[in-house]
Amino acid sequence: MPVPSRGDPLPTTQVPGPAGLPLLGSMFDLKRDPLGTYLAAHRAYGDVVRLTAGPPGLRVEFYGVYSPEGAQQVLAGQAANFRKENSFYEEIRASFGNGLLTSQDTDYQRQRRLIQPLFTRRRVDGYADAIGIEAEALVDRWGGLPGPVDAVDEMSRFALRAVSRILFGADVETALDSVRTNFPVLAHFVTARGFQPVRIPRTWPTPTNREAMAAERALYEVCDAIIAARGGAAAGSDDLLGLLAAARGEDGERLDATELREQVLVFLLAGHETTATSLTFTLHLLGHHPEVQARAHEELDGLLAGGRRPTAADYNELPYLTMVLKEAMRLYPAAPVVGRQSVAETVIDGTVIPAGSNVMVAPYVTHRHPEHWEDPERFDPERFTPEAEAARHRYAWFPFGGGPRACIGQHFSMLESVLGLASLLRTFEVEALDDEVPLTHGITLEAAGPVRLRLQRR
Repeated sequence: MPVPSRGDPLPTTQVPGPAGLPLLGSMFDLKRDPLGTYLAAHRAYGDVVRLTAGPPGLRVEFYGVYSPEGAQQVLAGQAANFRKENSFYEEIRASFGNGLLTSQDTDYQRQRRLIQPLFTRRRVDGYADAIGIEAEALVDRWGGLPGPVDAVDEMSRFALRAVSRILFGADVETALDSVRTNFPVLAHFVTARGFQPVRIPRTWPTPTNREAMAAERALYEVCDAIIAARGGAAAGSDDLLGLLAAARGEDGERLDATELREQVLVFLLAGHETTATSLTFTLHLLGHHPEVQARAHEELDGLLAGGRRPTAADYNELPYLTMVLKEAMRLYPAAPVVGRQSVAETVIDGTVIPAGSNVMVAPYVTHRHPEHWEDPERFDPERFTPEAEAARHRYAWFPFGGGPRACIGQHFSMLESVLGLASLLRTFEVEALDDEVPLTHGITLEAAGPVRLRLQRR
């Protein structure tokens, strides 16, 4: 544990937090409105809060760390002391494998070393054509729909098709039906088990287990079949699966077939749900702020004359649309909470966190911290001018995490989101039909209902 320097206040072991119910703590509040509960706890008790939930014998205790400084300590400054050991990561590993999202130590270092070259800015820009194909297909689809659209369904469909096309290339249609059918079943199964204080064995033949295991087998089979058909090396293939299969370390190390499948499944998980969330809420906010939408339209009209498809080269030429997206991601971060477990006793923000504690940093809360964001619930893209960003704490906005485990695909997500928005807004004006969108979260932030948009062709 770091020793305070002379003159620093001594760290406290008394961590405040809501008492909740005598026997159940904050269990019902967390089940009913977890994000609202975290916000209320921060406002009432400060930047480090202790929460408990569940009956005696099954009680869960965790520490919420809500300041940018605390988030930086957990994710970057003392990252080696905070591991991915909680129940959510266990469930993701069990269903999706030990890919880059969940692996640790030497496994993670090896995977990151092999995969990092595939996510350089230059390499990611090469995926723009696949994004553009799916964005144009979505524009055509919307042009033929008779009434309002649900942004939740539409953005999930677009993001899944885009990441599948980037992963599988010419094999996209072979994989897509199975992925679209089975992926949501398995993702919801993992989320539900991650919240359960007592998890029955997956091998028990309950209806839920059987459905999830069937979905898991189907996903494994389609990925394995495509990998096997390519002979492992995927010679000449420039889709992401082919690049993963061809990746070699300095000593010739490579990913075997099982590891390839695990990386594919993790990229499907991390690469479509997060982007879909960001796009859904960006469109929702634009639909409530016509003056912001009009400025975005003006920027697009000046760049995409003649109705051409936006390309990777346009990404840096759309600064205002990027500001809009970043502000939407501030209010609705796709990963609203990030869990870790402490290895050793640690001082965070002047508070002693015991060894073996469940620790949660929460972009959803930190992005609303009143000391860093004026009028934090207000939608204002001007918060993301270059000058405003430079003046802010690095971890006041961290939708992609941070430190050595920061999301490897953050440029991919931003590129897909900006190009997708550019294609849609070039063609349509959107009007939001829902004033409030109830929220929930599992692995990612989710709207607990439809997010309806009325479309008007420009």
